[in-house]
Amino acid sequence: MTSVFGDVFTEMAVLLSIAAVVGAIGVRLRQPLIVAFIVVGILVGPAALGWVSANDQVDLLAKLGIALLLFVVGLKLDLHIIRTMGPVALAAGLGQVFFTSIIGYFIAIALGMTPVMAIYVAVALTFSSTIIIVKLLSDKREVDALHGRIAIGFLIVQDIVVVLVMIALTALGEATDVASLGKEAVGVLLKGALFLAAIAVLMRYVLTPLLHQLARSPELLVLFAIAWAVALAATGEHLGFSREVGAFLAGVSLASTPYRETIGARLVSLRDFLLLFFFIDLGAGLNLATLGAQVWPAIILSLFVLIGNPLIVMTILGAMGYKKRTGFLAGLTVAQISEFSLILGALGLSLGHIDVDTMGLITLVGLITISASTYMILYSHLLYERIAPWLGLFERRHAYREEAQTQDRQDHEVDIILFGLGRFGSRIAAELQHRGYRVLGIDLDPELLHRQEKRSYAVRFGDADDPEFLATLPLDQANWVLSSVRDKHTHLTLLHGLQHYDYRGRVAVTAHSAADAEQLKQAGADRVLIPYADAATDAVDTLLAADGDSNTSTQENSRINV
Repeated sequence: MTSVFGDVFTEMAVLLSIAAVVGAIGVRLRQPLIVAFIVVGILVGPAALGWVSANDQVDLLAKLGIALLLFVVGLKLDLHIIRTMGPVALAAGLGQVFFTSIIGYFIAIALGMTPVMAIYVAVALTFSSTIIIVKLLSDKREVDALHGRIAIGFLIVQDIVVVLVMIALTALGEATDVASLGKEAVGVLLKGALFLAAIAVLMRYVLTPLLHQLARSPELLVLFAIAWAVALAATGEHLGFSREVGAFLAGVSLASTPYRETIGARLVSLRDFLLLFFFIDLGAGLNLATLGAQVWPAIILSLFVLIGNPLIVMTILGAMGYKKRTGFLAGLTVAQISEFSLILGALGLSLGHIDVDTMGLITLVGLITISASTYMILYSHLLYERIAPWLGLFERRHAYREEAQTQDRQDHEVDIILFGLGRFGSRIAAELQHRGYRVLGIDLDPELLHRQEKRSYAVRFGDADDPEFLATLPLDQANWVLSSVRDKHTHLTLLHGLQHYDYRGRVAVTAHSAADAEQLKQAGADRVLIPYADAATDAVDTLLAADGDSNTSTQENSRINV
């Protein structure tokens, strides 16, 4: 379509500039960028200034953003969390989805919606934003807290449910009557089984060894991951599952490899940049004239999400033997709808199941709940202190399961995180392990990792030069972060990243000159090791000590002879 600025490139420049300004304001207000980007879409779209109109370029970037979002979600699908959390993740996740959708459906019907539209609205209310929750919990250093692990567990369950819902809706959209619906469902199941079988074979025999070779070049590794995500997204669309499902399965196929953390960390910025266009396109499509009529329904549904969803989770966790504090803090993480709710609404709109007004209502609920729940989570402990006396209803007399979970957590802690497993680093790790410290070793070389896996300490593929990767580490557990990497700039990036994530432990790095050591100390390093100088000093001390022992022995022998 023709741009008011004369060409699409200038339009993009204006769009990105406005997004940067509004995004900065949103960050100052401690709001997720999702809210800011939707506001940008409303501001520059036809409903307001009319500066930016829909075009194929924005639509393509939006689709790529959604594909990468689902890919990263699948990539981080840590089934180990679900297993270690036991039944709580499944019970809380499925229970919250079930009760929220049922209650939400009857609220939507009471608001005068048709059954199909009510189903979409009810299902949209059930999903919470994994991206926003993980970011807020990371900022508060609560990802590894008990309520944080429970929240991430049932958010993973929600992510799986939303993919299954998308598959079902796609099959429903292609059916014309009840008979064709059954036929379409059988066809989807057969194609899905073959698709999963093919992916399983690739996971078993192809992907892991292939990634092992590609990991020699981190840039090539990330490029392959993007190509794999987009390729399976296109395959999923051709098979009738939708692009989102294909991209999600692409992520799942790489989730069991040792490179998932590095791939995920490096794709975060690209994913967020591309998602900018989806949310802007969504905001630009809203009609403010009709949106005004949706204010009261949006407020009613938002109150249900902000209050009802946490109460549902608190009830489930309380019944399962968790304390009221854990239930409250975990419950607040579902007090908003997610980007998946908006994607689900967009899918329903494209299939003709809902109209623009219903999509506007879902978006408005998203703006309200995401904005409000952000402050609720940021000030969760203060809120709990205020209302704790009234929460006894959600706690058993004996919180047996929480005590077991807390004990289990103590058995998986890390004392020291070590970057670099070369000759110097691996010897440090071995010596620390020998002295009883729990070490997590990190390196970019797949061969080194393969050799170190045979030792008794944990290892992970990762890059000290990647600030996003630091967010995936148990920084709140480690007393020390050590780096034996031979690069001053990597150490400076690492120190800056640790300060950004408010790491409260101590940091030791290596240097190859006194000047570098001084610069690293000024950047925040607690200890700077100079391997060759330190080794030379230790060697001289050993020699002098041996020489002193020899002289002492000679003198004693002389005295004896006399």
